[in-house]
Amino acid sequence: MAAHDSNTGSTGNSNSVLAFIVGALVVAVVVLGFALYQGFEFGSNDDINISIEGAGPAAEQAGEAIEGAANAIDDATRAN
Repeated sequence: MAAHDSNTGSTGNSNSVLAFIVGALVVAVVVLGFALYQGFEFGSNDDINISIEGAGPAAEQAGEAIEGAANAIDDATRAN
């Protein structure tokens, strides 16, 4: 009669996960190496331009509303 080892069932899953992680790392290194070898420049253009048209009046009104709320809170704290 053959001996039964109860630990053999769990090592297959952990080896599969480890092999998957190592494989993913190898693929990532190969892709980055290929990109650098081909002359791809990471972050060559770091300029970001964002423009929101028509925000001037809305921003001014929001600033006035915040200032009014701050004044109201200040008045309420002085009254008590």
